Amino acid sequence: MSSPVTENPTGTGTAAPGEQAAGTGAAGTLLAYGRNRLERARGGELGSAPAVIGLIVLVIFFAIVQNGFLSLYNIANLVTQAAPIIVLAMGLVFVLLLGEIDLSAGTASGVCAALMAVMIVRHNVAWYWSVVAAIVTGAVLGYVIGWLRAKARIPSFVVTLAAFLSFQGIVLMQVGKAGSVSLPDQAAKPIITLEGYNNNLMPLWLGWVMLAVVAGGYALVKLRIAVSKRAAGLESEPTLVTVAKTVLMLILGAVFVYLLGENRAIQQNAFFNNLKIEGIPWVVLLLIVLTVGLTFLLSRTRYGRHVYAVGGNDEASRRAGIRVDRIRISVFVLCSTLAAVAGVVQASQLESVASNFGAGNTLLLAVGAAVIGGTSLFGGRGRIMDAVWGGLVVAVIQNGMGDLIKGANSQAWQWIVTGLVLLLAAGFDATSRRVGRGDAR
Repeated sequence: MSSPVTENPTGTGTAAPGEQAAGTGAAGTLLAYGRNRLERARGGELGSAPAVIGLIVLVIFFAIVQNGFLSLYNIANLVTQAAPIIVLAMGLVFVLLLGEIDLSAGTASGVCAALMAVMIVRHNVAWYWSVVAAIVTGAVLGYVIGWLRAKARIPSFVVTLAAFLSFQGIVLMQVGKAGSVSLPDQAAKPIITLEGYNNNLMPLWLGWVMLAVVAGGYALVKLRIAVSKRAAGLESEPTLVTVAKTVLMLILGAVFVYLLGENRAIQQNAFFNNLKIEGIPWVVLLLIVLTVGLTFLLSRTRYGRHVYAVGGNDEASRRAGIRVDRIRISVFVLCSTLAAVAGVVQASQLESVASNFGAGNTLLLAVGAAVIGGTSLFGGRGRIMDAVWGGLVVAVIQNGMGDLIKGANSQAWQWIVTGLVLLLAAGFDATSRRVGRGDAR
């Protein structure tokens, strides 16, 4: 009986025979680690590296051709604009890990956002209860979709396509003839908004505290993993590599916190005179909490191992005693729940919910973000950080192309470039799969 095929989310494995003798001390450990990473890269396991490299190239390109691309105001806007895409892509990562697809994620976010807006505006419900109701609704929608896929055996493409169409109708019914529901300021302010005024930004000191906690927590977790693996006789990441990653994170994080701590008000506009816009948007904290929590769920729990196992080989997983149907239902629940969170974030940014909320390019951008980041369309391979890197790539393309190309065809070129990047990422995914299997055709 074959065992389930699982993805190793930590990126390490057992040491090959003779590797321990390849060298002694830190130099030998680094050489063995480097050879291991090189072999994995040759086997097609590059993870998020292409997305990170692409992000760097795009930032450099747009910084050269646009004077204001790296302005403080635009950097803050990039983060907030990318947030809904990243959160929605995080949910899609779980579905894609099983080789499934959820075409309804975008309109599910619309249903939940519209429900929140209607409860706040038309029924005078407190904003926090409205947000809870929206998130619970997302979980229920995901359970129904997952049940139809797992128990009724309807292909996910068909189920979620039907849901995509139905959810659009539900949004139209909720919004009504007005065409949109505007959130009042007092309702939108406690939620994460795009505007960037002081009541929606972290205090400056909290940004530095957040950086210290994230970097310190990262270093402690990596060292703990290394100690436990060495105690079990497994190959682990060298301490020097962990220290280098932590220092790099601290440097980049310190630059980010410092820059966004500067006043980025547009001084030439009279409306912004005597106004300070400084600090990190609260949405960054939300993204960090979701990234850490969901990464822990996938990489350090039995549930996460089962998700990778089912994505690698569902029949072998079933024979190994894994409740495959439960896993399949759960990923759709997680996807729609995170879609609800994305809808809440986007609605609070826009401070309104329109009749087409969640439709159009919402789903395509989120799927593109997950795939561009490194999540496989064929299941069994992907991480939460893929959604983060991919979401940033998509946001940079949209932001940069929107300012670079003016005129009637500006939006058309945004679509063309984003589509080509997605096609490139999907082709790279398919190629790396063939290389990993040793298929030369």
